[in-house]
Amino acid sequence: MGVLELTPSHERAYAPRMTTTVELIHPGYIRDEGQRVGSSVSLILDGSAIVVADPGLVASQALIVDPLASRGISPGDVTHVFLSHHHPDHTMNAGLFANATVVDFWARYQADWWLDHGGDGWQMTDHTQLWLTPGHTEEDATLVIHADDGVYALTHLWWRQDRTPEKDPYAPDQSILDAQRARVLAIADIVIPGHGEPFRVTR
Repeated sequence: MGVLELTPSHERAYAPRMTTTVELIHPGYIRDEGQRVGSSVSLILDGSAIVVADPGLVASQALIVDPLASRGISPGDVTHVFLSHHHPDHTMNAGLFANATVVDFWARYQADWWLDHGGDGWQMTDHTQLWLTPGHTEEDATLVIHADDGVYALTHLWWRQDRTPEKDPYAPDQSILDAQRARVLAIADIVIPGHGEPFRVTR
């Protein structure tokens, strides 16, 4: 595996349209005064790429594996795992996918390979793009997907469907978080937040 040659984002054309879909297979939550936490786990199919986003804390690994199996996908079939940030509630089950390239804000990893990626705007698959969106933590990233039914953003810039809390108690700098939220809302049709059901963006 080598470092990919990258085209500047303003010159890059998306690959010819194939089937690109996004499904929330485990709606995230925060319960019992924060003692029970589940991440929003999503499945992205982009041509031959199979992406699982934020396979973190769940009550049982079956809540990740069974929805994949019902779609004919085994853990070994997954090609990419996207991590929005490094909190354990979003990373705990990344090891389920032994063949996948794991992607975070910093790099991409597979087996014992630690490889660079192109940073903000890097095209992870044909219709998925990595955005660096510090806010909830300084190491946050958002996955932007140009799917068949709209543009999705998978992100922890928001916690819940109702966009609460407005002020993130973990944010190192709320003004940076607010700026990144505005950036994502300018392009997204549907946002899947860190711990909840999707919300639709109206303009």
